[in-house]
Amino acid sequence: PEETVTSSFASFIHAARPEHLSQTVRQRSKRMILDSIGVGLVGSTTRVFDIALRYCRLYSSVAVSSVYGKPGVKLSPTLAAFTNGVATHSMDFDDTWHPATHPSGAVLPALLAASQMLPPSTKPNGLDFLLAFNVGLEVQGRLMHFSTEAHDIPKRFHPPSVVGTLGSAAATAKLLSLSSAQCCHALGIAASLAGAPMANAATQAKPLHVGNATRLGLEAALLAARGMEANPLILDDIPGCSGFSAFYSVYQPKPLSTPSEHHEFLLEKQDIAFKRFPAHLGMHWVVDAALSVRNLFINYAGSFSPSLIRTIVLKIPVSKYINRPFPSSEHQARHSFQFNACAALLDGEVGLGSFSESSIHRQELRELLDKVVVEHPEDNVANFDKMYGEVALLLHSGDVLTGKCDTFYGHWRKPLSKESLLKKFRANASHVLPEEKIEAIITLVDNLENLSDSSQL
Repeated sequence: PEETVTSSFASFIHAARPEHLSQTVRQRSKRMILDSIGVGLVGSTTRVFDIALRYCRLYSSVAVSSVYGKPGVKLSPTLAAFTNGVATHSMDFDDTWHPATHPSGAVLPALLAASQMLPPSTKPNGLDFLLAFNVGLEVQGRLMHFSTEAHDIPKRFHPPSVVGTLGSAAATAKLLSLSSAQCCHALGIAASLAGAPMANAATQAKPLHVGNATRLGLEAALLAARGMEANPLILDDIPGCSGFSAFYSVYQPKPLSTPSEHHEFLLEKQDIAFKRFPAHLGMHWVVDAALSVRNLFINYAGSFSPSLIRTIVLKIPVSKYINRPFPSSEHQARHSFQFNACAALLDGEVGLGSFSESSIHRQELRELLDKVVVEHPEDNVANFDKMYGEVALLLHSGDVLTGKCDTFYGHWRKPLSKESLLKKFRANASHVLPEEKIEAIITLVDNLENLSDSSQL
C-alpha cells in the first residue's frame, strides 16, 4: 500500500535503533532526563501533586511502579505515570522546546512506569530506554513542525496535552517493541485522548495536562499492544474529516523518513531550554531584564529604593494568559510577567520561595505592581525563539533606566552549563532525597547507555 504520513511515523518508531542516536543527542537527552527527574522530585512536595496521588491511590490495584519523592509508595503503571507527570509540571519548572511544548514530562514518567511493569526477562536496558525517550521527543517535534501556529505562544490547546500524548504513545510503543501496525494504532488511539484548553493555565488543573499526556500515551500503547485499532490516517490531512489536524488551524503534515545510518534527530538541531526558577518560560526574559536594570539602579542610587521609582514599564509580547497584573495564587504568579519582574526587582532573584503565599501578598511587592505599565511593541512577537523582555524604570527624578533580555541563561541559544544543571538537580532533589541517593541518580543517568536494566532508574 502507498505510504502515508501516519504509516511513515509508525515505520520510524518501529525501525529506530540505538546507533541512530548521535553523541550530541545522547548527551542532550540525558541532561533532559536528569533535569526532569529533579523537577519531578521537588514537584512531589506540592499540594497539587498530593491531590493527584491521593486520587490515584484509590484505584491502584497492580502497584508495581514508583512515585516521585515517596519511597515505598507504588501505583499501577498508568497512575504512576499520571502522578509523576503532575509532579513534573506542578511548578512549571520543566524543560521547554521550540516550537513550544514541555517534551520530557510527557514522555519520561511513562517510560519509568513501563520499565517497572515489564517482567524481568524483558526489561529494557538503558540504551533501549534512551532510544525510546528520543523517539518520543522526535514525534513531538515533528508534529509541531506541521503547523506555523505551533511556533507561537499557544492560545487554544496546551501543546504537551496534544503532541505530548502522541509522544508518550510513541515512546512507550518503542519500549514495548510494538510492530509497525501497532505503533500506527497507538498514535491513532492517543489522538483520541489528547487535548486540553489554555484557559486552565495558571490553575491547579494545568499540571494535569502533562500528567494526562504521559498516562494516556502509555494507555494508548498498551491498548494497541492488545489489539485495539484506530484510524490509520490519523496524522494525514484528509479533506472534510479532521484527524490530528483538529488541533491546529493550519496543518501541513509531511512523512517522517525511516531512520538510516545518518538520521539526524531534531534534538541534534534544536536544543532544549532549562528553567532556572519555577515559572512559565516567558517569565525568564523579564526576570533577566529586571535583574539587569536592578543592577543599574543600585549603581545609580546606592541601593534598591522603590520610593524613587515612579513607573515600571514592561515591554512584552501579547499573550493574554501570562499578562496578569495582580496574581492572587502561586499558579497565577508563575504565569505573570508583572509579578516576576517585580519580584526580581525587589529581591534580586526569583526562586522556589518567590511563589509562597507570604511572598505573593507582601505589601512592598503589591506597591511595585501598582507602578507597572505594560507595552506591546510590534517587534516583540509571542514566540519563544524571537521574543524579548524589557524593563524600564522611570524615576521621579526624570531619569530612565532600562534593562533588556533577548536570550536568557538556560535558553537553547544560551544553554545551562553542566555545573548549573547539576546544581539545579541537587537543589531540587534535596527536598526529598538524601545526598547519597542524589549522587547515585546523577551517576546512573550519566551512564544510562551502560545500564543493563532501565527499571533501576
